[in-house]
Amino acid sequence: MALYSSTSFLKPSFNKSSSSSTPVINPQRKFSTTVRCALQAHSPAIALPPPPQTQPFNWNFLQSAAAMALDAVEKAITASDLEKPLPKTTDPEIQISGNFSPVPEQPVRRSLKVVGKIPDAINGVYVRNGANPLYKPLAGHHFFDGDGMIHAVKFDNGSASYACRFTETSRFVQERALGRPIFPKAIGELHGHSGIARLLLFYARGAFKLINHNDGTGVANAGLVYFNRRLLAMSEDDLPYHVRVTGDGDLKTVERYDFNGQLKSTMIAHPKLDPESGELFALSYDVINKPYLKYFRFSKTGEKSEDVEIPVSEPTMMHDFAISENFVIIPDQQVVFNASEMIKGGSPVVYNKNKVSRFGVLNKYATDAETIKWIEVPNCFCFHLWNAWEEPETDEIVVIGSCMTPPDSIFNEHQEKLKTVLSEIRLNLKTGESRRRPILSDHDQVNLEAGMVNRNKLGRKTRYAYLAMADSFPKVSGFAKVDLFTGEVKKYFHGEDSYGGEPLFFPEGEEEDAGYVLTFVHEEKTGKSEMRIVNAATMELEASVKLPSRVPYGFHGTFISAGDLESQA
Repeated sequence: MALYSSTSFLKPSFNKSSSSSTPVINPQRKFSTTVRCALQAHSPAIALPPPPQTQPFNWNFLQSAAAMALDAVEKAITASDLEKPLPKTTDPEIQISGNFSPVPEQPVRRSLKVVGKIPDAINGVYVRNGANPLYKPLAGHHFFDGDGMIHAVKFDNGSASYACRFTETSRFVQERALGRPIFPKAIGELHGHSGIARLLLFYARGAFKLINHNDGTGVANAGLVYFNRRLLAMSEDDLPYHVRVTGDGDLKTVERYDFNGQLKSTMIAHPKLDPESGELFALSYDVINKPYLKYFRFSKTGEKSEDVEIPVSEPTMMHDFAISENFVIIPDQQVVFNASEMIKGGSPVVYNKNKVSRFGVLNKYATDAETIKWIEVPNCFCFHLWNAWEEPETDEIVVIGSCMTPPDSIFNEHQEKLKTVLSEIRLNLKTGESRRRPILSDHDQVNLEAGMVNRNKLGRKTRYAYLAMADSFPKVSGFAKVDLFTGEVKKYFHGEDSYGGEPLFFPEGEEEDAGYVLTFVHEEKTGKSEMRIVNAATMELEASVKLPSRVPYGFHGTFISAGDLESQA
């Protein structure tokens, strides 16, 4: 879930021409040597490349000399980083410990044990993304920095299978070929003077064609969306990656997907799929160059609109946004990117206390931003927005989101404990004023930070939201079904020493809460993982699928129906 989408980082300026005497890494090159992942000493063997050679890929003399010199510089930078304790937010011993630690790929395992009965309606595949570093970090590492891995549970008439595979991004393929991490980690390493040094090192390796910058640097570890017959894996620092689910439930990376040449910038990890029109709406942000923010959409058959430049005064961290029936709602909040902070020795992701958060409301089909209406919502930072809808009788847009304090606590170390408040935010289009209220009572207050509403009602008025309970953040003890109108909350707990992640709502029937909640659960004492299916109306467990290997805590998922699987591109 890397959060930097700088075109300076993604598209460094150097000679792109190549010749046979200066080869670059070929992302299609295959390796089959079996070794153990450095972070998984007790895990089954995983197919990884051999250690890097002195002169891989027929590098010429100049390239080999440059590689040796730059490797020596990198060792010096790393040694300097490790002279003092790393902050908790970038210490790999904390960030990827326990069930946050990576696992090897698993081929398809069929006929898994099922306790209870899988509902007849559930046929297709549940897929969930997550961060899973291929190699042990050399220095700083944030959980969001890991390589993307998709976990898939395929349901077929009451039986279930499981597989997990890395999304083979350009970055992943090159590091696998070299046998070690070489691309800078956006959150864990790019801060302070050493972060600047690592960026310069990155550009230098590209200039000597030791690595290839031209095909992106993203990890595709955050979001998943099924759109226009394609499963897309996303992180906002790159283009999406097209991943195909095979007939037997395995996963295969197809390509870095630019929508047939139409998408020329990054795309955030939470595009919005309109359930009625079938269109996909998205944003792209840049942390260095103007325009800092762009909005665009795709027709249901994948034709892209022109970019709409959204006027913001500084690059803002924008992980999510919302749509209603007629509008797009764009948050411009207080967590911003300030590269000059690196020169001062700090993180470029900062909380700007002097900035007033605001939400921009723009017609979904606008061709420019002239009609955007900005409404201030002071002291509001929502990492995720769950839904939005229009209430014409009061001239208001209602936005449902989880307001987080401290706003930058995911990225920077704080003594204050993280808190998220599920909130109703009302934006009055007539007066330009806003109102915000907590949805839960003080008695029921719990951190709710990952989840969804019924996806068939996205952008329309919804009564229920299904959200992960993260009072032991970042661990998730269960999920809550929240009545957004009354504040009533029903909680499902995973059990003692058991934790999960984002709940996925699988709709069935006309009633808004008719359906099931699917989620991965891990029991920490036994080390075993399972997929649970809970009746969304009764909040009772229907079935659990016992998984053949550990599933780390991760990020976001989606469900692809059996019919959609058959019609994949």
